Amino acid sequence: MELIEQVSVAKKANIYFEGKVASRSVFFSDGSKKTLGVVLPGEYEFSTSQGEIMQVTSGSFEVLLPNSTTWQTFSEGSQFELAANVSFKIRNNAIAEYCCSYL
Repeated sequence: MELIEQVSVAKKANIYFEGKVASRSVFFSDGSKKTLGVVLPGEYEFSTSQGEIMQVTSGSFEVLLPNSTTWQTFSEGSQFELAANVSFKIRNNAIAEYCCSYL
């Protein structure tokens, strides 16, 4: 298991899609932030307000990236990058987890 050390974690979870997606914000001493999340099976559309790198930490997602018509599969250990102010879709058939780094 990979650990993230010397951080502060928000007590309150970020809850989306009626509880089917939940994450916790992790804050670093340099001012940067990541979120660690769990996604229950389903299909969801997200929007970004800043650039992001989404790393799949457990399970897999199919992702419809901005300006694409083809779903791509990202499995545990893989990642994809998103620009600021875009929308994208994810879908999964089993519980999956992610770590989102903000650019």
